[in-house]
Amino acid sequence: MTGQIELGLLVAQVQKSFGSHKALKGVDLEVRKGEFFTLLGPSGCGKTTLLRIIAGLELPDSGHVFLGGKDITRLPAAKRQVNTVFQSYALFPHLNIFENVAFGLKARQVSLPEVRKRVAEKLEMLGLDGLEKRYPHQLSGGQKQRVALARALVNEPDILLLDEPMSALDAHLRAQVQEDLRRLQRTIGQTFILVTHDQDEAMVVSDRLAVMKDGLVEQVGAPRDVYSKPRNKFVAEFLGAANIIQARRDGGRVVTDFGSFDLSSAPQWDEGTLAIRPEHIQLSDAPNGDPNWVQAKVREAIYRGQSLDLWLDPGPVRVRTHAKGRLAPGDQVSLFFPPEDLVALDKAE
Repeated sequence: MTGQIELGLLVAQVQKSFGSHKALKGVDLEVRKGEFFTLLGPSGCGKTTLLRIIAGLELPDSGHVFLGGKDITRLPAAKRQVNTVFQSYALFPHLNIFENVAFGLKARQVSLPEVRKRVAEKLEMLGLDGLEKRYPHQLSGGQKQRVALARALVNEPDILLLDEPMSALDAHLRAQVQEDLRRLQRTIGQTFILVTHDQDEAMVVSDRLAVMKDGLVEQVGAPRDVYSKPRNKFVAEFLGAANIIQARRDGGRVVTDFGSFDLSSAPQWDEGTLAIRPEHIQLSDAPNGDPNWVQAKVREAIYRGQSLDLWLDPGPVRVRTHAKGRLAPGDQVSLFFPPEDLVALDKAE
């Protein structure tokens, strides 16, 4: 065992099939102790299956799960130092909200004053104060989900597993809960693992994230690194708007249909694909003579409040710039593609 394994969670070559469907195809993953880690991907990519295996609710067909250096692959869920919040609410209908949240603490024989204090803190954090005496059937779907979240958080487990716990919340409350979750995780220093398909949510809360597709991990890293330096086309497009540009290598530069560019890292292919985020392309009235400047014409302009999205010819290129600009279709613009923001993507396998 390495020190890294002993400090956190290690998933080693985990495979899981349901009939002929291979949900996980040999997943390797390390989650550091005390970090907020997110499993991000579309429906059916295997992220919830992986979470359930970590929780002990599913057994892998092969592979191992280690927590704190201990092999917990076959350990029953009840004996793991984890709590899980699911998409379903799983509340006790005969208990009021206070009793639901306090259930785990009372089972552990925590003193009543401490139970009251910790439950009140979590209810307030999640916007549920004043609802202590209500029953689950008296709450909205979003309120029920927040009660389930409070019930897991109040136990302060060594590791908290979150299976899209904010999916039922409205946009404003969801944003607030994301911030509260992140703040709480930093305060208590426990390991959180979140499953979500929401890219913005993953970017807000995560120390690191893993992008999954078809039962495999495509890329792991800090949100900023994965966003700015995607490994392949899937990661580039899944994490937000991205310009995907066909290119070929010509000496030390790459050539596209609308210009040639320097890159900070040379591609490993002769013909392939580049990616650059719309907000990383810079606009100017005129080029300054440096490489990586091209001329283009505005085809379409969409006002988005704080930003302006431009679709340009020759394309396909999309630029996001400050909304104070008053560009309109037909306007000529000069574009600068920073070499450090142009990423040569891996070829599809």
